[in-house]
Amino acid sequence: MKNIVALVGRPNTGKSTLFNRLVGTRQAIVDSVSGVTRDRNYGKSEWTSYEFSVIDTGGYIDNSEDIYENEIKKQVHLAIDEADVILFLVDGREGITPMDEDIAKMLRISDKPVYLVVNKIDSALNYNDHMEFYALGIEHLFAISASSGSGTGDLLDSVVQHFTHNTEEEDLENIPKITVVGRPNVGKSSIINTFLGNDRNIVTPLAGTTRDSVYSRYKGFGFDFYLVDTAGLRKKKNVDENIEFYSVMRTVRAIESSDVCIVMCDATQGFEAQDLNILSLAQRNKKGVVIAVNKWDLIEKSTNTLRDFETSIRRKIAPFNDVPIFFISVIKKQRIFNVLESAMEVYENTKRRISTSELNNTLLEIVKQNPPPMQKDKVIRIKYITQLPTAHPQFVFFCNLPQYVREDYKRFLENKIRSIWNFTGVSIDLYFRKK
Repeated sequence: MKNIVALVGRPNTGKSTLFNRLVGTRQAIVDSVSGVTRDRNYGKSEWTSYEFSVIDTGGYIDNSEDIYENEIKKQVHLAIDEADVILFLVDGREGITPMDEDIAKMLRISDKPVYLVVNKIDSALNYNDHMEFYALGIEHLFAISASSGSGTGDLLDSVVQHFTHNTEEEDLENIPKITVVGRPNVGKSSIINTFLGNDRNIVTPLAGTTRDSVYSRYKGFGFDFYLVDTAGLRKKKNVDENIEFYSVMRTVRAIESSDVCIVMCDATQGFEAQDLNILSLAQRNKKGVVIAVNKWDLIEKSTNTLRDFETSIRRKIAPFNDVPIFFISVIKKQRIFNVLESAMEVYENTKRRISTSELNNTLLEIVKQNPPPMQKDKVIRIKYITQLPTAHPQFVFFCNLPQYVREDYKRFLENKIRSIWNFTGVSIDLYFRKK
């Protein structure tokens, strides 16, 4: 038993509101516009010592003008297949609709426990409105208000009866999080689907398909980490709708909580200013970075095409250019798994610790042979070096006159650290303090 609950229903019945309440965060975007949620969105919840996963799905609808309709329906069916318990949400204010009847018919023939959840029963005045939904022929019915939480306790008391206590002790916080970021329509969802081996995220040719940051567990080939799909980041002036604004905020938060960011760009458009902005955002948050140049199969190549493209990228991202760069094609599966392997290597680099004795024995000899340039006739003497116990690599150099150490000498020392120990893809901070 995997202890998984899937939330299904037609658009705008409050699935994402209930999802957020169950997982205890505002992880899923909630808006009065129908069809906001498209991909399956996963979260963790706990009730009376039972831990379980919750899957939020897009609104199930037929014969609409939404170009994502078929993809959303596919995601709903996949979520139902994965789940142990299904919560079928309906709108208590609107009453039964033909689409509710169609979904109920589909769920009645499934072999999973189904709970009919009549949402938006907000007060005693409309409490009896839920009675008509017994006509849908689903035995277990609960009237709730997802926004206020009313009735959700009784619902969960019944749901967890289908679960078993998870005896597998896992510290999920220690599982690496690899976040795929980039401009819209560069192939972020496609590469994650390829990694996972299934259509975990919706993919269309249109920019802006992904809205939530979608977490997926990857376990295989000796790896165990979370892959995070994110909404495409456009320039602020181009973000003109509330939902996209929220999507961008989810992406920024996903970057902040990640360990490594795979920055994807489109080879046919080149490494543009917005790509550099996204990489800088990851760097400012001190995250490991891997660059993946997608759609390389669409580029006409000559002898030095790859070398010139890579040189151009490294020139743009300087001075932080000790970054792995891969030229890939998601469609043709060219070098994409090299990206994953490199991302995990970068993750290990972020955790690398150099002993104080090794630092001093190695670097003080280099400093002796290449001392800091004199400033205002002052001789700078570096006496001692140590690495700080921080989440990303930080080194402190104790010296007599830290205020006179020039930036070019700091870069010299950083490059020496990178050349001796492997910190590829990782931001390094150097601090100079008075001995």
